[in-house]
Amino acid sequence: MERELISHLAHADHPIAAPITEDGLVRLLTRAKLPPGARILDLGCGEAAWLIRALTLYPEATADGVDISERALSGAAEEAHRRGVSDRLRLHRSPAAEYSADEPYDLVLCVGATHAFGGLAPTLAEIRRHLRPGTGLALVGEGFWEQPPSAEVLTLLDAKPDDYADLGGTVERMESAGFATVYGHTSTRAEWDEYEWSWTGSLTRWALDHPGPDGDAALAAAQAHRDLWLKGYRDVLGFVTLLLGLTR
Repeated sequence: MERELISHLAHADHPIAAPITEDGLVRLLTRAKLPPGARILDLGCGEAAWLIRALTLYPEATADGVDISERALSGAAEEAHRRGVSDRLRLHRSPAAEYSADEPYDLVLCVGATHAFGGLAPTLAEIRRHLRPGTGLALVGEGFWEQPPSAEVLTLLDAKPDDYADLGGTVERMESAGFATVYGHTSTRAEWDEYEWSWTGSLTRWALDHPGPDGDAALAAAQAHRDLWLKGYRDVLGFVTLLLGLTR
């Protein structure tokens, strides 16, 4: 079963696609205090839950969502139509690193998708390329080490110790790239648990409803992910979303 379909099924009951509640998402977007007519960009938008919510909060804004998944973008288009914001949302099927636009943006998001650029530092450089000079804001969600990972956890995650920093180090990495922290949301254990139980549970439910080779593959993927979480990175890997302004 292809990874894109697994991800789509796993996020069916948690379309935010990050360990953040709806209330946390709204707080972050509200703190941006965007001007009338703001332009918003999401690099790695998935099903565009962040953009659709932003367009409901800022009724004069327009937005662009970029993702490589045709399935996710189709879901985004359907949800935007259902929420009545499709006329202000443009969706682009493209690698995030290859996207370009003629005008800068007032807010650029990349939440849980820094892998699309090869890590945090190149993600921040790409975000800067799209931001309106002086006043543009970024909303970046990234993992951090809640505690030093063991060798076993690093092996399970196929990660290196310096792939992430601790929370303070993560803030420093973003600020050393020429940003200042305006606001932040550190995901709680309850938010992580809700996200992971939704991810594994949605996929498991689909597998049970679709017996056969695809169902077996989906169930195996759900169980593997659950083991990676419960026996590996739970309470080790954290997640923080920072609202950033430009300093230089």
